[in-house]
Amino acid sequence: MTPARLLVTASPHLGGADSTPTIMWSVVGSLVPVVAVATYYFGPSALLVIAAASAGGVLTETWFGPKGALRDGSAAITGILLGLTLPAGLPLWMAFVGGVFGIGFGKLVFGGLGQNIFNPALLGRAFLQSAFPVAMTTWPTAAPHWSDLRGDNLAIPLMSPEVVDAMTGATPLGLMKFEQIGTQVSALIMGSVGGSLGETSALVVLGCGAYLAARKHLNWRIPASIFATVAVLSGSLHLLDAARYPGAMFMLFSGGLMLGAIYMATDMVTSPVTNKGCWVFGFGIGFLVVVIRLWGGLAEGVMYGILLMNALVPFINRATQPRVFGTDTKQVVT
Repeated sequence: MTPARLLVTASPHLGGADSTPTIMWSVVGSLVPVVAVATYYFGPSALLVIAAASAGGVLTETWFGPKGALRDGSAAITGILLGLTLPAGLPLWMAFVGGVFGIGFGKLVFGGLGQNIFNPALLGRAFLQSAFPVAMTTWPTAAPHWSDLRGDNLAIPLMSPEVVDAMTGATPLGLMKFEQIGTQVSALIMGSVGGSLGETSALVVLGCGAYLAARKHLNWRIPASIFATVAVLSGSLHLLDAARYPGAMFMLFSGGLMLGAIYMATDMVTSPVTNKGCWVFGFGIGFLVVVIRLWGGLAEGVMYGILLMNALVPFINRATQPRVFGTDTKQVVT
């Protein structure tokens, strides 16, 4: 009688019910309402910009990524999220280049899915912000008809943009920071303001985030700690000087905080693996967002807050890893 073999494997020994593609495509599905609301407010330009950013990411993954990599859905998420961080009037070729950079330099150069240090969508946006600052800070607000383009979407690459008939204006954060003009919280919550495509309805983004949290496809501690930090810090400053510092509700619902906290900060690859680390990670992002918004040279700080904390994730993981059973509490596993 042949004795049974003892199979020795590395941890983890228990597998989750959902695979990586299942989680990724679930996130893609949750973004559909956000894209729909962006299209409602910004017309066909929203779909064109998101499609161009997604095409850049998907094609780069197809040409340079491993065989079959598109099936996991990560490239689609990167393209959609990048598109949602862009203004509606951005030329499509710029959105495409952002998708190429996000996947190529934000993911593939690190070794592909699971190896990247920074969030690829935000890295793509950071590249566009530095390469095309004027286009990235031109915010369309309205058009005579819903079907009209909100800017020079069809501009020829590397050529001077044409003059288009579109209304532009500052974002609520820009108005508050540079002109001390506030915006009604109700408008911020519903999304009827100028800004990027993802600065649409905060209620829709929160609802989609609640769906992902219920399915355990994101760690709720990260957005919770970000929101709590921003609310406490901005609320305290507002109590000290209400004329100079905006209130907590304005800081929470303005800009890209909702989209960034729920969809980008919670990226499983670039966020801490421990629950304690997630609290620290979220606190750091919230702190940086408030500091950059109030005292930095930029009106918005979500992108840089997340990217800077992405760089600290390895150190957070080391500092917050739990005690290994059978070892002293001071011992650190390397």
